[in-house]
Formats: sequence, C-alpha cells, structure tokens
Amino acid sequence: MTAQSDEHERTMAFAEIALSQIKALHQPASPRNYEIWYSYATGYHPSMNQMINEVLQANGTLTESDVDHIYSTYIAPSRFSDRIGSLNSKVMGEIEQVMSMIDAAAGSASKHTESLADVSSQLGRAKDRDGLRTIIESLVETAKEMEDNNQSLEARLNASKQEISQLQENLEAVRTESLTDPLTSLANRKFFEDTFEKSIIEATERNEPLSLMFTDIDYFKSFNDTYGHLTGDQVLRLVAMSVKQNVKGQDVAARYGGEEFAVVLPNTALRQATTVADHIRRVTISIGVATLHRGDTAQALIERADACLYAAKRHGRNRVICETDPEVSPAAQTQVA
Repeated sequence: MTAQSDEHERTMAFAEIALSQIKALHQPASPRNYEIWYSYATGYHPSMNQMINEVLQANGTLTESDVDHIYSTYIAPSRFSDRIGSLNSKVMGEIEQVMSMIDAAAGSASKHTESLADVSSQLGRAKDRDGLRTIIESLVETAKEMEDNNQSLEARLNASKQEISQLQENLEAVRTESLTDPLTSLANRKFFEDTFEKSIIEATERNEPLSLMFTDIDYFKSFNDTYGHLTGDQVLRLVAMSVKQNVKGQDVAARYGGEEFAVVLPNTALRQATTVADHIRRVTISIGVATLHRGDTAQALIERADACLYAAKRHGRNRVICETDPEVSPAAQTQVA
C-alpha cells in the first residue's frame, strides 16, 4: 500500500468519526461542526477534546453557544496562526531579497570605487590627448554603469517596499479578523479579555471610573428552536447593532459567547453606564452593570456584572440591574435561562 493510500484510509477514518458524531448529536452538517468533530477525531487539540467530553457528560449534547465557544477557542486561532505564519514568511522573504540587493549594491559600489581610483591614477600618468580621451571615456562608462545600477536598485527596492507594505496590510487584516466575531462584527471574546485587563490597569493608574455591562437575549434558546438559527442570527445582529449605536469611541463592545454580549466602559461611572444600558435595551434583553472597585481583579468585576445580569433575568427579564440595586444579592449567582 502506498503512502497516499495510507493517508487516504487514515483521513477517511477521521471523516467517518466526525460524521458519526454529527449524526449522533443531530447537529447540522455544517463545515464548522464538521471541522470541530474532525479535529476531535484526530486528537490534535487534547484540551478541546477534554472540554467536549466534559460538556457531553454534563449535558448530553452541545448547544450553539458551546459550539461557538469551542470553535473560537480552539479551531479559529490555529487557522489564523497558520495564515499569519504564511504572511510572516513572505515578509521575511522580501526582506531577505532587499538585503541581497543591498549587498549586491555595496559590492558594485566597491567595484566602481576601485575603478575610479584606477582612473584617477591613469589621469596622473596621461601624456597626450588620445590617452586622456581614453581615460575620460572609461570614466563616463563607469558613471553610466553606476547610474544604471542605481536605477535598477531603486526600482527593485520600490517594488519590494510596495510588496512589504501590502503584506503588512494583509497581516493587519488577518489580525483584525482574528479578534472580530464574524456574525456580529463586534470584537470577539479574546479581544474583550485582552482589552479588559488593560482597561482595568489604566483606570487604576489614572484613578478613573470603569464600568462593565453584560447583556443576554431573553428566551433566545426557545426563539432559536421555534424560528430557526437563521432568524436567531438576525436577532444577534440586531442586538449587536443596538450595542454599537450606543457606545462611545473608547468603549469596547464584544460578543462574549452565544447570545451574551459584554461592553467595557472606560471613564464611566455606574449610573452613566446604567443609562447607556437603558438605551441599548431596544429588544427583549436583560442587562447587568457593575463598576470597578479598588483592588478588583478582572474576574471579580466580571462576576459582579454577571450576578447583576442574572438578577435582571430572575426579576422579570427585559430590564437593567446594576450592582447597587436591591435585587442583587448572593442568591443572584443562580443562573436563569
């Protein structure tokens, strides 16, 4: 059996495992689901397999929110890493070409310097007009060769400059894509987590307020089951649009996972943040708002905002509750769908 046949058999076995998992869980046979289960079959991401096994053991299935989280955590980053690695290789290739051109130009310049030194020596020994003419012709030829070489080098350097500039733009586009939720065009959870940590540090150093808002679409699972995922996606985009329209330039709005969104509000006190939350609440969503306290960690602030969110859901949904409202209590940790 050839190596190609071996590879065919191996990959087909992984494909069969992936399809059998999709059938067993009655999931859509979408490229994303297939990619997750194919990766699961290969064992390429042990931590992803562990997460999937734990979720299946606890719930017996994977929800859309679970799939979103698994894909964004394990599959998407590796895709972007491959693309960034490829672009980096191309940039390095262009830089190596530029360095080779510079080395060649340095060698050429050295050669021309030696030629000019030789001409200078010959000028000192010239005894008649014909000898002088020969020397001058040699000098003109050397100057012309230098000019041609310089023009060629300039053209090649300009071409490499444009290529490197284009590759840098592509790298930036890939980086932005890797930090953006494709469905809503908001920042994704990775961008949120990175930015949130920095925002806390800056707020603490500047002694400025910082608030955090968590939103969750009420009854979203039931809505999805009734009207289908395509309609559910439209609702997610509608909520994302409402969030975008009501945040300032320095604020960071992100899709936290599934139907949950997070908004970081730098230099914004609790009551101001609550007002922003009321403006966002145009569809039936629940919102929790918390503010940074001295000594807070990112996790502590997230937990308080999350507690406020579930207090809002527990007390009737489609409302905003902040951490100073009486509805928030230790019991608010109990989550409501």
